[in-house]
Amino acid sequence: MYAIEARGLNKLYRTKVKEEGLGASIRALLKPEYRDVQAVREISFTVNQGEILAFIGPNGAGKSTTIKMLTGILHPTSGKVSVLGMDPTKERQKLSYRIGTVFGQKSQLWFHLPPTDSFALLGAIYDLDKKTLKNRVEELADLFGLEDLLTTPVRKLSLGQRIRCEVAASLLHTPDILFLDEPTIGLDVVVKQNIRELIMRMNSERGTTIFLTSHDTGDVERICRRAIVIDHGQLILDQSVKSLKYDYLNRKIIKVRFDKPQHLEPPQGMDLERSGKLGALLSVDTRICPIDEAMRWLISQGGVADITVEDPPMEEIISSIFQSKEAGAV
Repeated sequence: MYAIEARGLNKLYRTKVKEEGLGASIRALLKPEYRDVQAVREISFTVNQGEILAFIGPNGAGKSTTIKMLTGILHPTSGKVSVLGMDPTKERQKLSYRIGTVFGQKSQLWFHLPPTDSFALLGAIYDLDKKTLKNRVEELADLFGLEDLLTTPVRKLSLGQRIRCEVAASLLHTPDILFLDEPTIGLDVVVKQNIRELIMRMNSERGTTIFLTSHDTGDVERICRRAIVIDHGQLILDQSVKSLKYDYLNRKIIKVRFDKPQHLEPPQGMDLERSGKLGALLSVDTRICPIDEAMRWLISQGGVADITVEDPPMEEIISSIFQSKEAGAV
């Protein structure tokens, strides 16, 4: 049995057509016009138990709508969904006991209360007896390093500390599937890595299925084994992250600052995108020029004051995937 199975999923919204002007406003009030917006179009995929899947795409691609259908919040216009052998549209309450969710932009913790109070409330919601809840909180506090945070009001926690508490809260009832929506958004590099390690540890030790959405290519590269890409509500790619890295995640952006003027003539695989008196922006194709070679070449130029390496924006990566798929279809 698959952890998640979606067949021919469609979601159609009806929205009012907005018109400007007083006359249009009166007409819209008396006889409103509607238009159909298809957020998800014929999406089909499966997720194996214990798999870590990246579900990625630009803003407005249909990611959140799909997650809401998988968790039973929304009903599909057509198509079928099975999560842990259950139909989310008919067995949402039963399913909720076996899934967990973490939304980077939305908190399930009470803002003015310490995490331990929110854990107590969630434990009651999931029908955990006091002894079981106590053991789970102690276990998760040790796993996530929360001992010093449990009695601190959430409003006083840093973003990284809050996200760790959010993930712990979603695991109190030992779910079989964890839905993570942008869990590392807004976090610094060190905290991001800590969250990624925790996610991988949950998967390896407990076999938890991870369904992850993220705009951070680092999350996809370091956590996931497989990626599904959607755009405009359509599935455009489903392949291993290893293949995705070779085909599309092969470009890095290097920003370098010098303490004296430099004239750069990059080697093959590096392109000079922008250059100033004391700085430059370079694009690196890691298939031709590995990032360590690019760094060594830059340092060999002398006078390097600072270097940062970044991934291109996820939207740019999705666009290149979409363009290559269109070109292949011609």
